[in-house]
Amino acid sequence: MLGKWSEKILINRWFLWLLFTVNFLGTIYGYIWYGNQLEYTAANYPLWLLPLVPDSPTASLFFTIALLFLLYPPKSIAVTTLRGLIEALAVITSIKYGIWAVSMIVAGGYQGDVISWKDWMLMISHTGMAIEVLLYARFFFYRKMLPLALFWTLFNDTVDYSYGVYPWLPRVLEDDVVKVQTFTYVLTLFSAVVAWLPKGRKQAL
Repeated sequence: MLGKWSEKILINRWFLWLLFTVNFLGTIYGYIWYGNQLEYTAANYPLWLLPLVPDSPTASLFFTIALLFLLYPPKSIAVTTLRGLIEALAVITSIKYGIWAVSMIVAGGYQGDVISWKDWMLMISHTGMAIEVLLYARFFFYRKMLPLALFWTLFNDTVDYSYGVYPWLPRVLEDDVVKVQTFTYVLTLFSAVVAWLPKGRKQAL
């Protein structure tokens, strides 16, 4: 396990602000990355589906807000409860989409898709998503909100594959959507189990 020295670095305010800035900018870039799919969804599907399209940027947004709560811990019960939910969503979805995106790129490459520098950039950034949330999970207070976060993530999966608004896949995987759907559900459950493992800090929600 990581020692006290690492804890001092991770919760140092300057380091938190640096990480917040990186994730904030990465989140914006992520939503821009989904621009074409958002336009396509708006033109061909009900508009209420739009918030469920950019999965990875929204996971990054949850973690960015969770960092803000570390910098400025809320005082009221209502906001503290909201903090727990945001942190639970951040942990589950960042683990899930960190692994999911890398898996889809690797699977596409295995089936003959050309892996470009953009794919390498995506693999590095999504691996970073999963690692950073695992490092910070011990500072969060989200355990009581895990069931609700799991329910939301499974709902998102169901909408994605019922309406066909899942993140666009490499072309060579388009005939493997059923397998991808199964993998996605399993990965959601796996991420929830991993999210349950860190004890976190004791704080009543």
